[in-house]
Amino acid sequence: MGIRFCVDGQFMVVEIEDTEEITEWRLREAKRKKQQRKSKKKETAAAIKIQAWWRGTLVRRTLLHMALRACIIQRWWKMTLLRMLEKKRRAALLVYAQRERAVTKLQSLVRMWRVHWRYCQVLNAIYAIQYHWQCHSCQTCAQLQGHCVVTATHLEFHIEISHF
Repeated sequence: MGIRFCVDGQFMVVEIEDTEEITEWRLREAKRKKQQRKSKKKETAAAIKIQAWWRGTLVRRTLLHMALRACIIQRWWKMTLLRMLEKKRRAALLVYAQRERAVTKLQSLVRMWRVHWRYCQVLNAIYAIQYHWQCHSCQTCAQLQGHCVVTATHLEFHIEISHF
């Protein structure tokens, strides 16, 4: 129901309504708003779940990529360390082999010098005997027989002079 009044040439509308109808309408409106809020909350909760799942998926994917990259870096570093260790081993082996060759060469030269020195002693002894024998008056009467033994520690030299 409505009543219209005119004041100073302006219209004014005054409506009288039934309070039961208004109360019922307000209850329905409140119920509808409550349902909208519930559906909004459900939608928000569903959106939050979807966003959380997606963020979790992105984080797991990022962590997987980081773990794979870390694994690749670790493998590369281990391979680099093994290469460096192998280079050091080879260098140490070359130094060792060089020293061994040098020691062997020195030992060989010392042995050669010692044998040469003994040989020179034998030659000098032979030359001394020959010189002494040539000076001896009876050089045609005798015959020389001798032998020489050279060992690592000493020189053994035997000469026999046999007369006819």
